[in-house]
Amino acid sequence: MTITRSLVREVRAIEFARLPAELVELSKQIVLDGLAVSIAGAREPSGLGRIVCEYVRSLGGAAQASVVCAGFKTSVVNAAYANGCLAHALDFDNTWYPLNHPTSPTLPAIMALAQHRSLSGERVIEALVAAFEVQGRLRLAATGMATGKGFHKPGITGVMGATAAAIKLLGLSEQQAVMAFGIAGSRAGSLSVNTGTMTKSSHSGHAARMGVECGLKAAHGWTAADDVFGPGGFFDTFWPGNAAPERLVEGFGEPWRMLDPGVGFKKYPSNYFTHRPIDAILALRRELAFAAEDVESVRVRFPAAVSYVDRPAPATGLDGRFSVQYVVALALLDREITMESFTDERRFAPDVRALLPRIELVMDEGIPGDFDDTYVEVDLALKDGRTASKRMAKLSGWCGNPLSDAERIGKYHQCVDAALGRAAAQRLLDLVQGLEHARDVHGIMDIAQTPWRTNEQQ
Repeated sequence: MTITRSLVREVRAIEFARLPAELVELSKQIVLDGLAVSIAGAREPSGLGRIVCEYVRSLGGAAQASVVCAGFKTSVVNAAYANGCLAHALDFDNTWYPLNHPTSPTLPAIMALAQHRSLSGERVIEALVAAFEVQGRLRLAATGMATGKGFHKPGITGVMGATAAAIKLLGLSEQQAVMAFGIAGSRAGSLSVNTGTMTKSSHSGHAARMGVECGLKAAHGWTAADDVFGPGGFFDTFWPGNAAPERLVEGFGEPWRMLDPGVGFKKYPSNYFTHRPIDAILALRRELAFAAEDVESVRVRFPAAVSYVDRPAPATGLDGRFSVQYVVALALLDREITMESFTDERRFAPDVRALLPRIELVMDEGIPGDFDDTYVEVDLALKDGRTASKRMAKLSGWCGNPLSDAERIGKYHQCVDAALGRAAAQRLLDLVQGLEHARDVHGIMDIAQTPWRTNEQQ
């Protein structure tokens, strides 16, 4: 039996009734976080959300599924695309190990199909579990994870995760599911060179859209390679000579990778590699009495393998999400990192422009580049001669160091309340927390579709 067919059998065998309670609970937390960052993403400061919604509206299409915070429905394929872009617009969506953004390429596809087909909350959870497990096992099987680093992973593994979800939601036969994965093999691809631009978010949008398309085309009889994960296929293309395809199915769901190693929920709306420097600076701010204008210099020792976050002068606020120097400056100046930290106005404010040149990023070959094992060291020098240092290895929100329930719910309200109002935000929260009992997701998506409130309404 081929690797692909074996994987299909594992995916099709997932049943809600056999999922452990803690997996169901975590799935609901993921749905809530994913919807929250999508709603907030509709107002991404550079205009990303506005542009993608205007673009999708211009395409027309049957009113099959909701576009988040846009006030309209469009085709199930285009809704998945738009919501996937919004889910990754702020880089606030969750991640895990091996590194990938597992929610933004998959949840938008799941919710669009579930809304269009009036599917239950149990079916949504089954599809989400399938999407996560497939993505996690694809990353696990790509044992040479340093290779293929020019590709942004949501556009590679995310396509396969969204396709796995579509297989579950559409109830594809074994042969149709094999074809769906085969089609998805020709839809995978996204270049990391677009990091810091609007296009990065579209990698998740494209993955969500293609997952829906692959499932629907396979359901109609479209054909493709019958072993996309076999010789000459997915792994030989993206990770040549550095993969172990058998790990796709070995121990599938034992344990579920959503539970072990777990999922990281971000505390700040920026690239996750920037969070340790943020945490270090905020810790120093709590420990020492000083003002930002008292800072003479800051030196950040950082893993050399992660050079793409060395951006001493980010071109835009959006680009600042991927700049260690910028987030350090904002943590010093504002004592917090929020969605408003990444506007162009904040990026080019006089205090930011004055402080940025004092922040030095030293790329250290001696610091491990593996996300799970890495650390940063921050050395602070003040104008009065005082110095302080902070080493930060522990990462807030990461697997094994989760956000508290209060922090997670606080993040949700931070993302949603301004858009929907507190009452609607609470209704949405209640619906998602009871997702396993829902006959369909129409109530959830009807609220999520609500346009952002105007300043007068707020």
